Amino acid sequence: MTEISSAKYSEAGVDIDKGNAFISRIKGMVAETHSRKVISDIGGFSGLFAIGNNDYEDPVLIASTDGVGTKLIVAKLCNRHDTIGIDLVAMCVNDVIVSGATPLFFLDYFASSALDLDVAADVVKGIAEGCKISNCSLIGGETAEMPGLYQPGDYDLAGFVVGIGERNTIIDGSDIRVGNKIIGLASSGLHSNGFSLVRKIIFEELGLTVDTQIDELGCTVGEELLKPTRIYVESVLKVLRNYKINGLIHNTGGGFIDNVPRILPDSCKALIQHNSWDIPPVFGFLQNRGNIPEVEMYRTFNMGIGLMALVDNDQVEDVMQQFTAMGEKAFLIGEIQAADASENKSVTIQGLG
Repeated sequence: MTEISSAKYSEAGVDIDKGNAFISRIKGMVAETHSRKVISDIGGFSGLFAIGNNDYEDPVLIASTDGVGTKLIVAKLCNRHDTIGIDLVAMCVNDVIVSGATPLFFLDYFASSALDLDVAADVVKGIAEGCKISNCSLIGGETAEMPGLYQPGDYDLAGFVVGIGERNTIIDGSDIRVGNKIIGLASSGLHSNGFSLVRKIIFEELGLTVDTQIDELGCTVGEELLKPTRIYVESVLKVLRNYKINGLIHNTGGGFIDNVPRILPDSCKALIQHNSWDIPPVFGFLQNRGNIPEVEMYRTFNMGIGLMALVDNDQVEDVMQQFTAMGEKAFLIGEIQAADASENKSVTIQGLG
């Protein structure tokens, strides 16, 4: 057998052999995420997943794609890459569960100037962990070396998830009514939004490093910023099996101001009670040190609430108890009110300074 050399391609900055070594290295951790419905192995041209013809009466596939933004820069500064994959999965699966869907499978895209096997393997380790937390199978991905497009040491990530739900139980906000209460589930911190502003304040304006200890946070800058995005899949799906949820909101970029209106029906507005939940110290730190107006904080960050559930008033206590039993910190943070034309689909943060 003739040995085929890729020396010229390697000289140009793309190492095919390293890519093959990477696939071999991550096979085990990827396989650990597979459910019995995965019918393909890593390394093929596509991932195969059997939906099953008896599980749903009128199935609808629900998909989402996302990234983790410039939180990647913080991972690089900390030289820690084993949690950023959890963020990637979380940003995608939290988007599909707010439609009432069950995540089925996940794919990732990893691009760099030159493949660093250790870094890439750590990233996939985090992706696999995120998939395990959300009971989602990692069935494929793409690893691209693009010298000239990325700087040495840089990499970028994107994630793609496909979920499934019954057509007649899709949550789209159409069942939201005046009088519905808003339950907020605690975030783990910043999650993966607003990091361009965070980096500007912390690294440029304050001159801190990832190793700086912040007493009011009880940890270093890097430890705080790299806290993984919370995954709400198991908790939400459990509650949906027992109670009717009229609306769900993943509180990401845009915060309360932009995310809540996306699900409100006509003639409704949302009233959020300021300080009705425990706001993690990192938000006060950023606001005070960065001199950020409070309203901008609520439009840029999640402010400690990563997901919201809108429910009928008579189910609030039971739903909150169920979320608490699932390990979530649940808070009653607001309600839906009638709106005239000038307030339609708006959000008011009552008590905001």
